[in-house]
Amino acid sequence: MLAMRAGQSHRLLRVGEALRHALSDILMRGDLRDPALEGASVTVTEVRPSADLRHATVYIMPLGGKDTDEVLDGLARSAGYLSSHAAQRVRMKFFPKLIFRLDPSFDTADRIEKLLRDPRVARDLEHEQTPPDEE
Repeated sequence: MLAMRAGQSHRLLRVGEALRHALSDILMRGDLRDPALEGASVTVTEVRPSADLRHATVYIMPLGGKDTDEVLDGLARSAGYLSSHAAQRVRMKFFPKLIFRLDPSFDTADRIEKLLRDPRVARDLEHEQTPPDEE
């Protein structure tokens, strides 16, 4: 379920989700001719349209997290193709300019997981969960 961010309306969330779905479908078909994208499996994790709907930041993650810079460059080169095909699926007065970014949430989740596996943190968590001895 989509969590509402501060300052985002339901309309922006709906538009972002419609764009995410359309872009995911287009990328899944694999019609892009860019060499950096051939054979690359890309997940569109989120699309955040600007308040005026003129720009949309598309957060992506290549499968396996490999060649991220090359994939981002390939998507930037293919933005016109992606926009024209997505505009056929999502009807809008003005279609937003697509800006591709790597989704930082995967790195954040990895860092948190590594922290939780740290023996010192595990010891502290275990210490918090044991009830204090009553005297």
